Amino acid sequence: MTEQVLSQESFEIIGGRESETDILSKKTISFWEQVIQAFLRNKLAILGMILLFIVALMAIFVPIFSPYDYAEQSGHYNMPPSTSNWFGTDNLSRDVFVRTWIGARISLIIAFSAALINVVIGVIYGSISGLVGGRVDNFMMRVCDILNSVPELLVIILLLVVLDQGLLPMIVALSLTGWIRMARIVRAEVMSLKNQEYVLASRTLGAGASHLISKHLLPNAMGSIIVTMTLQIPAAIFNESFLSYIGLGITPPLASWGTMASEGNEAIMTAPWRLFFPALLISLTIFAFNAVGDGLRDALDPKLRD
Repeated sequence: MTEQVLSQESFEIIGGRESETDILSKKTISFWEQVIQAFLRNKLAILGMILLFIVALMAIFVPIFSPYDYAEQSGHYNMPPSTSNWFGTDNLSRDVFVRTWIGARISLIIAFSAALINVVIGVIYGSISGLVGGRVDNFMMRVCDILNSVPELLVIILLLVVLDQGLLPMIVALSLTGWIRMARIVRAEVMSLKNQEYVLASRTLGAGASHLISKHLLPNAMGSIIVTMTLQIPAAIFNESFLSYIGLGITPPLASWGTMASEGNEAIMTAPWRLFFPALLISLTIFAFNAVGDGLRDALDPKLRD
């Protein structure tokens, strides 16, 4: 019997070919790449990012390159918007345009500082509470319940009445109870993650609490932390504007959107532009942050991702 030699062409490969497998493997993307792609498909979130970028650039550069100082008196009182004063002037003949962007700088500094403090305190507090559990968790959550039982604005107002007015007291006041929501969210994430196999394996190998939190728990809870922080910033902007509006915010001649709205409200019939521009920027900025926060929440949630 003659031995038949079989060539490679005599065989048919069933299933994926090597070239096709390489192409499919190249299509695999990481979790954060999927999040970015989903976020970029959200047109409202992109609009919010563009608005925030414009507001940030104007707040940084307008006070630097403007021919007017935010406290400079030009001698033109309550002048409507013109080519020389784009947003008009106020009752002390100060340029409303430069004061509006100085107000944006102050409001954003207060909001970001308060949100950052809330994140640090909330993440540490919630991580410890969720990881330790038991009586410690019960005690720490009861503390949050007690602090949360008093209206936040009432606590902030009482604190600002005791403290002197200024930038630092405002940040401290907004951070007093703002971390509670972050702590609850982080605690819930940690409690759902600490019984996962990889956490239990790391604990079996002798990993301490700090290692578990920094290497395993917080990285997997980062999505919720980012979304919560993004939504806390507009809340801080609103609270700062409200407190400045009622006279508990930044002291003159320094401006914030709230103080400008308060001053403009007194001349709403004679000089409406003094109220219109800061109120418009407050609304646009809060809308932009909420749009970005909603976009991040949808992008980070696999159930809501397209």
